[in-house]
Amino acid sequence: MALYNRIVYMKEAERLLNGIDPHNKDCGEISGNLGRKFKFKSFQRFDFPEYDVCADPFVDDAGQPHSFDVIIADQVWEHLDRPYRATQNVLSMLRDGGYFYVCVPFYVRYHAYPVDCSRWTARGLKNLLIEAGFDEEKIQADQWGNLTCARKECGYRFARFDPATDTLENDPKFPIIAWALGQK
Repeated sequence: MALYNRIVYMKEAERLLNGIDPHNKDCGEISGNLGRKFKFKSFQRFDFPEYDVCADPFVDDAGQPHSFDVIIADQVWEHLDRPYRATQNVLSMLRDGGYFYVCVPFYVRYHAYPVDCSRWTARGLKNLLIEAGFDEEKIQADQWGNLTCARKECGYRFARFDPATDTLENDPKFPIIAWALGQK
């Protein structure tokens, strides 16, 4: 069975990222493996906390800054001590017209790997991107959740979706997960 809190957002991630024509884009991903599902022109993964996006933009072995058309942060931003600074660093690593996809939990259990610091709704993510310098008109943000999933998240480490008893209907009063795609 699939993780309940990830079914809808994974479909949305596929829709959003396929919609930006990944075949022609260089992608960097901060932890996670979402980017491997797409046929990017090139793909690099940077493991957090070894690569601390809060500290500085990433550089290569020669000390030159990395630049990307797409940067993905899937289930990472909630673990950052300085997400505002990290988002500014992401913006600086994006080429003109580049995209930042970020997805975070809102209502899930505390999970300290290595720390657990923040939660956002779709509006909160949009505001974070705007404050870091992304153009408000070039941000798409949304969220998903419902009471059934929220109840399961309270009782299980990894709540699994059961199609016989669970629903994927969205109830805005119970956000479980939020995501945003911002363009530079």
